[in-house]
This record gives sequence, structure tokens and C-alpha cells, in this order.
Amino acid sequence: MNPRELAQARPGAAFTVTFDGRPVEALPGQTVAAALWAAGVTSWRSTRGAGRPRGVFCGIGVCFDCLVTVNGRANRRACLVPVQPGDVIRTQEGTGREDD
Repeated sequence: MNPRELAQARPGAAFTVTFDGRPVEALPGQTVAAALWAAGVTSWRSTRGAGRPRGVFCGIGVCFDCLVTVNGRANRRACLVPVQPGDVIRTQEGTGREDD
């Protein structure tokens, strides 16, 4: 059984967002992190300096490892931001600022 079946969840219709230019299916109520995880994406940020990959660590908005750029806004915590139809999500490099 998958988690939706176990929880007897009945989410609304799926919609599409893009991650680094590729389409990703998402469900109403998911966070950006949940949608990316469901699509098999586990890293969406690289650290400043060393460029090490990062994704969800704490999952509750405390650690800032899951920072991502959503609709041109950098430093969004993927574990807290609800995904919306048409969102454009990009891997964040370093601080997400052009002057980095």
C-alpha cells in the first residue's frame, strides 16, 4: 500500500509545476518538498563554497537545508511552502542571489 491508501486520503486533482525546467506532478496540500520527493528529487540546493547537495533535513522549517527558489523568490523553505499550480521551482545555488 502507498501512503495515500494507508491514510485513505482523497486529494484533489493533480497539477503540474516545473522543477529546473522539467514537469513535476503535484497534489493539492503538498509542500514543495513533498512534491519533489514524490517525483524522486532529493536535492534542490547546493551549498555556498563547496557546492554540496542539500534537500530536506529536519522537515519542519528549522534547519534551512531545503532552501529553494520558487517563482523567482530565493530562500524559500521547501518543507513549509505549499506547492501551487504552475509554480516554477529551481535548484538554489548558494544564497540564491545573483551577487553570491
